[in-house]
Parts: sequence; structure tokens; C-alpha cells
Amino acid sequence: MYACKYLVLPSLNLIGKGWHRSVPFQYKVTINELHCSLTNNLIYTSAAHICARNLNRLCIMGHRPSFPKVFVSTSALDVNTKVVKDVILYRYDNPKFFRIVNIFALCQFGFWTYLSHFAFTTMRDAPVSKDVDNLPWWRRINLGENKYRNGLTVLSFLIGYGILTAAWFFTLKSVRYLILRKGGDKLTFVTYTPFGKNRMLTVDVNKVSSQESRQNARVQLPIKVKNYRLFFVLDMKGEFQNPKLFDHTAGLKREWKT
Repeated sequence: MYACKYLVLPSLNLIGKGWHRSVPFQYKVTINELHCSLTNNLIYTSAAHICARNLNRLCIMGHRPSFPKVFVSTSALDVNTKVVKDVILYRYDNPKFFRIVNIFALCQFGFWTYLSHFAFTTMRDAPVSKDVDNLPWWRRINLGENKYRNGLTVLSFLIGYGILTAAWFFTLKSVRYLILRKGGDKLTFVTYTPFGKNRMLTVDVNKVSSQESRQNARVQLPIKVKNYRLFFVLDMKGEFQNPKLFDHTAGLKREWKT
């Protein structure tokens, strides 16, 4: 480590209005608590010379260098996971968003179901004469024919049902609270539901596996629970209230024997 304490600057010639005088200045610029590399010292020295050329005032530098943040890992032995009471590891309160998602899904389901019913009951069989050859191809299709009518009916219903199912699965797998239970052996997932209530699931800690680290996750952090389909999702807009405890319990990636 290098410490830079004094910089002796050259003489300066000050020019006033309409007259000239030369006043020698030799002064010291003190920089306290400057711990940096030799390269940084050279940078600060250049900055001091630039400030010395200012003819209006004497610049005193007191700049403290900033260093990038470094994630320091904590040993698992330093974190006590045997908590004496229930501890909230993660929290994400956004019921308004999930209410809007489910209202949208219900509206879509209603629209596509009505379209399915309309296609089945309204479309009539209207055969097109085969003698007409100058018609466009799309006018030659008889949508009232059974295969087209039934196909449009089923397709419309499946689109609406698929939108509703996707919205409900997304809601049921979105974690609102993640709680480490007393003793540190179990985790409770509190998730949203389509109708506003909470849904709770308590599992053993060793049956939970995080697919990414908390630091690397950008938008969502998927968590797999053994013997359950799909992933539970932690939105990164939420708050990790006990990040170290989370990293050494639910945040670990585990491999299970099949």
C-alpha cells in the first residue's frame, strides 16, 4: 500500500486586470487517509496539478476512492439455521397485480367460450357450387361443414381454457411469503390464489432446491419442491428479509436420488 501525503506545486504567475505581477506560490496540499495503489496515486497527483492551475482559488483535495462491491460468502458454520421462532425469509405483497391477472383471464375465458358456443350454434352448412372456378380459395371453404364448425368450436374453447389455466397456475405458484419454521427443519410457502385468499404448503427444508442463486436471479427465482409439479416462483421485486438465512436454507441447490 502507498500513501501520498505532500505535493509541492510549482510557482504560479497571476495576471490581474491591466497590470502584471508575478507572485511565487509554494504550498502543500494535504491528502488524509488515502490508501490506494501506485496507479491511483499518479492519478491523484495529476488532478492536484490541474487544480493548481486555477487562477481564482487554491484547491484543496480530499477525495476518498470508492471500490466496487464484492459479495463475500459466509461459511455455513457461521449461520445458525436452528431458529427459535418462525422467521420470514421472503415477502412479496402485490395482491392488486394478481387480481388484475385473474380478472383478465376470466374475461378471456368468457369471451372464447361465447365464441365457441356461437360457432357451434350459428354456423350453417352452405355448400359452394363446384362449377364456379373463378372464386378465391377462401370463398370456396364451407365453414358450416361439420369438420370446420366442430374444429372452430373446440379451438375457441381450448384457447379460453388455456388462458385461464395459465393464469391460475401462475397465481398459485407465486410466493407471497416464505417462512422458516421454528427449529429450522421446515419451510412454509404462502402463495396467492385466484380469489384473493392465501394458500399454505409446509415441506421439509431438504426437499427444497433453488435453481439459481439469489445474486444471479434477475426477474424471478424458481424453487423446486420435491414431489410437486412445476416451480414455485419468487419475484425479485420482493424483499429478502433474512438473506443469509435464505441462502443457507431455501437458497441451496439440492440433488435428489430418483
